[in-house]
Amino acid sequence: MPMIDVYAPADIFPPDTDEQLGSELTRAVLRAEGVASPVPFQTNNTAAFIHRLPVVSTAAQSSARSVRVQIITPPGSLDRAGQRQITKEATDIVATIAGDPSLAERTWVILTVAAEGGWGIAGTAYGEEEFGALAKAAAARRAAPTPD
Repeated sequence: MPMIDVYAPADIFPPDTDEQLGSELTRAVLRAEGVASPVPFQTNNTAAFIHRLPVVSTAAQSSARSVRVQIITPPGSLDRAGQRQITKEATDIVATIAGDPSLAERTWVILTVAAEGGWGIAGTAYGEEEFGALAKAAAARRAAPTPD
């Protein structure tokens, strides 16, 4: 259940596109994790927080046109191919929604892995043991016969 934070100048994305940005990014990160059929626990808890800032500064400009996308994932959820995939997809999503292909050159994607046990929701600090139990339960649900 990744957490995504997008930090951007307030006017870089058109008005009323925050939901689209969040939706596209959350689906992209689940794909990069290899989640073909996310269950409600995953879709309800993979979130994007869109931060429209009054100013973003770089060493070159006090009012820069740059975007930072930080994606925090549980340990082991992204392999190297997944890292490459989400970095490319997130960059493309940002540039497309902003309507500025050149923004890809100024979009930073920061991938952060939470520490073992440093991922908590509903009062549970999730680590390999807890995520393993979730995966096992999801597999059992998928394998269970469905009533006619």
